[in-house]
Amino acid sequence: MAQFDRNFQIQWQRAPIDPARLQELMQRSDWRGALQTGAHLGWFCVTAGWCFFLFNQLHADNVWWLLPLLLASLFLHGTMGPFMGLIAVHELQHRTVFKTRWLNVFFERVYAFISWSDYVWYAQSHPLHHQATCYAQHDGEVVQPVRFSLKWRTWLGLLAWNPQTTWSRLRLTWQHAQGTIQGPWYRHVLADAKVRRAHRRWAWTLLIGHGALATLFVVTGNWFLIVVFTFGTHYCAWLGFLCGVAQHYGKQGDVNDFRANTRTFTCSPVVGFYYWNMQYHLEHHMYPGVPFYNLGKLRNELQEHLPEATHGLIATWREILKQRRAALG
Repeated sequence: MAQFDRNFQIQWQRAPIDPARLQELMQRSDWRGALQTGAHLGWFCVTAGWCFFLFNQLHADNVWWLLPLLLASLFLHGTMGPFMGLIAVHELQHRTVFKTRWLNVFFERVYAFISWSDYVWYAQSHPLHHQATCYAQHDGEVVQPVRFSLKWRTWLGLLAWNPQTTWSRLRLTWQHAQGTIQGPWYRHVLADAKVRRAHRRWAWTLLIGHGALATLFVVTGNWFLIVVFTFGTHYCAWLGFLCGVAQHYGKQGDVNDFRANTRTFTCSPVVGFYYWNMQYHLEHHMYPGVPFYNLGKLRNELQEHLPEATHGLIATWREILKQRRAALG
């Protein structure tokens, strides 16, 4: 706990923008928020329902062609998983998705429940990440240098399902329900007793809520809903991994310029929809009050003051892997 310090004041360098234009871009919209949230949650429900339907059609005569279709559909469904968690929760916690504040709060809880996300911790951690991005003494959310593993277990979780990851998440949620907090950053951001009580209540909400629903699924003969809902965000994490690692990998720490510690890349509208436009991550850090649906416009305003962005995940990951090889010698 002693390694992190809350007493800091960083004078961030930001690309200049006309204040009146910035105020325009910061305007929230209930309609735009509803469009994204409805489509995002709706797509998760559609793919879940499709998988459930296919499973119920399986029998000995069609298993040779229907089982591969079911597995492909589960891959599509699971691809949404990482974006149902701290990506959607992240935007809603910024309170910029909807103009009406309680809608942000409500859907924050909905997404956090579906994805087993620790939104109470994140509400304490993420503001510090923004205030001290990649500063070792102040930001434990992103620790530089960012590292990732490409061992077989990583690939298993990216392309299919790693049971160990699910077990670890369940075990961690149980520990939090017992009031056990591990790790210096968790202890740092959850130091307040009132926040710890809320954190513990949320862990119990996840365990009891999902446990009750899973029991209902089993007793009604619909146990496959456990696969598509209870653990529907626990597999096929490949796209979330490719997007999320790109945010700060290979960038500098302990520097007061977001252009040095944060990466933007551009991508297709489909990936942008899944990712809530967080491919514009540099712009988001510079002006976090701008809603995700205006980040492309913000980049256009700041373009001449920003580094060139790679286009697409292939080009972005070529750059990342090149930096990884250089870092490993």
